[in-house]
Amino acid sequence: MADIPQPRPATAFWRTITKLDRSKINTWIAFRNSLGVALPLGIGIAIGEPLGAVAITTGALNVSYSDGRDPYGQRARRMLTWSILGAVAVFTGSATGKYHWAAIVVAAAWAFVAGMLVSISTRAGDLGLNTLVALIVFAARAAFSAKDAAIAASLVLAGGLLQTCLALLFWPLRRREPERQLLGQLYLDLARDIDPQSGKLTDLPVSTLSPQAQDTLSALGRDHSIEGERYRLLFDQADRIRLSSFILARLGQALRHEKYDDTPDRQKAAECVKELLEITPNLLRRVGDSLGADRPIEGGPDLLKALDVVFEKAHCQTSKADPLLETELPSAVDTLTGQLRSVLELAQHATPEGLSEFAKREAAQPWKLQVTNWFGILRANLHFNSPAFRHAVRLTVCVAIGDAIGRGTSWQRSYWLPMTMAVVLKPDFTTTFSRGILRLAGTFVGLVLATGLYHVFPESALTQLILVGAFTFLLRSIGPANYGVFSVSVSGLIVFLIAATGVTPKEVVTERALNTAAGGILALLAYALWPTWERMQVNESVAAMFDACRIYFRAVLERLEREDPSLEANLDQTRRDLRRARSDAEASVDRVSAEPGIKRERLNCLTSILAHSHALMHAMMALEAGELATEPGNPPPELRAFAYDVEFTLYFLAAALRGSAAASETLPKLREDHSRLMQVRKSFPPAYEFVLIETDRLTTALNTLREQVVRCLAHEVATQPSAQES
Repeated sequence: MADIPQPRPATAFWRTITKLDRSKINTWIAFRNSLGVALPLGIGIAIGEPLGAVAITTGALNVSYSDGRDPYGQRARRMLTWSILGAVAVFTGSATGKYHWAAIVVAAAWAFVAGMLVSISTRAGDLGLNTLVALIVFAARAAFSAKDAAIAASLVLAGGLLQTCLALLFWPLRRREPERQLLGQLYLDLARDIDPQSGKLTDLPVSTLSPQAQDTLSALGRDHSIEGERYRLLFDQADRIRLSSFILARLGQALRHEKYDDTPDRQKAAECVKELLEITPNLLRRVGDSLGADRPIEGGPDLLKALDVVFEKAHCQTSKADPLLETELPSAVDTLTGQLRSVLELAQHATPEGLSEFAKREAAQPWKLQVTNWFGILRANLHFNSPAFRHAVRLTVCVAIGDAIGRGTSWQRSYWLPMTMAVVLKPDFTTTFSRGILRLAGTFVGLVLATGLYHVFPESALTQLILVGAFTFLLRSIGPANYGVFSVSVSGLIVFLIAATGVTPKEVVTERALNTAAGGILALLAYALWPTWERMQVNESVAAMFDACRIYFRAVLERLEREDPSLEANLDQTRRDLRRARSDAEASVDRVSAEPGIKRERLNCLTSILAHSHALMHAMMALEAGELATEPGNPPPELRAFAYDVEFTLYFLAAALRGSAAASETLPKLREDHSRLMQVRKSFPPAYEFVLIETDRLTTALNTLREQVVRCLAHEVATQPSAQES
């Protein structure tokens, strides 16, 4: 067998820096952001107050980076947070700027916090970076009194609030999400295919997602928000329902085989299968309608009752004398009904009403049990083994050194040196070097372009205003899709913004080129001393997350069985370890996605693993939350057997990702374990009903994780080059 050709690193790296992610291009957002930047600048120039106008414009520009397509309530909270923290950064920098050592210490401390924020989310990391840049820029001006610092902060806040108002202008219209529309259509198409009248049921396993759906799925890869991962879970469950329906249809054919046509038990079982296959497309159509119309699911409780009825009927038809009725029918029905229940719950929480309900329920939990609690995530990542902590330390040292160098030289506008270092440095090797190269190249191209435009167009306030708006539009429309375009745009924008204050572009171009080059080169040299190739570590990061899940789950089950003060401390520790492990896995997958040579199929598998691990983690935390309202008891043997198999499965997944030959071993059948739990539900105290609900969710999530890990490993084996020709 011939070696599989692999792209050379230089070729793959070139693809990384020239990639244009079209899913991030949005002209409407760019237009309103450009308006928010140009409007105060034009008014300020008209009334003869260009300096104040530039401060307001700066606030509007900084907050524009937080604009997005997400629900208005979430967008409003985020943009207000950016506006307020941006103003705080401006005041802090302005007030401490004239005291060199104080300014350096404050910048270093802010850099550490900004670096740690990447452990929470990409948006949180961007917030930290943008406020750090604002702090550095305004600290470099150095001549502010406390009163002037407050005025500058107020102007920046006003710009941020203006940009926020423009982003929320059409809130009453509640624009539908592209992802929601695509998901709704996906479920409507699936309902049509699964409908027994369609005649397509036997072709389902070979069906694949459309290219548009694949692109949307890839675009969700770095979105680790609750909503983003809920969308990914809905994508994945659609594929699993497709396969489960096919298996159930084939089972129905076997039950109706002419050889057994006169067997009453099989006839009744076949009727159960037929009934479930009729309920399924109806349920999926309602889910699709709900997602597409952005409204609650019609008749959701009735659909759940219908599923429960079929579930009970199927388990009444079991027969030890018939293998199809003893094992295959209950297993197939359990699997499909579990997936459908999961989809119903996910879709109900994907609507605005559902999101609000979920947020309220999450907020009602003790803070340490809230999956998205920022403090818990930051606390868990205060550890030198955390990539976020290492990035924070690296960023702190580099910003402090860059700021000290800038203040120790006679260069004009030397704040661009530490600012460039802060912008270029990222947690991973590839992104740092690609951004470094693009930042340097884009800066020089942007400066040359700005110089040419300055000489071509007549010098006037109107010309400057038009060019500021044009560069902002380019920055916010195509800039998010390619960092090189972003660097070109921001360089031209800065030149004409400063020109509005009376400084000629010729002066700005030389100073910016010198400081940006120095800062970019120093940042690249600093990272070269501590590089990391994430592709060699991503499997270990995900495996460590599974280990942490297993240990936490064991602690939760111990707390269910007995009450012991030492268990509470152990639960807290294992929960923090799980948070840190999952943050590490998220960061690792994000980093590997930017490295040259990563295959799209493997990346999709990794991001799907992360999404379903969130569902798994949430089910485990819900188990712990349920324990707070109940007394420890003596669970039935079926629960212990289920818990043992859950731990064994998690152990297997971690071992398989580390390259163990155990990947070929037969795993326990968790759905059968859960079915036995359901059969003995009467032995559970009424207060322990939550155990049955959360173990059902846990089973669905873990079964999907098994499929994703096996698929990921199979892809790795298939793409490894052979050492010899066969």
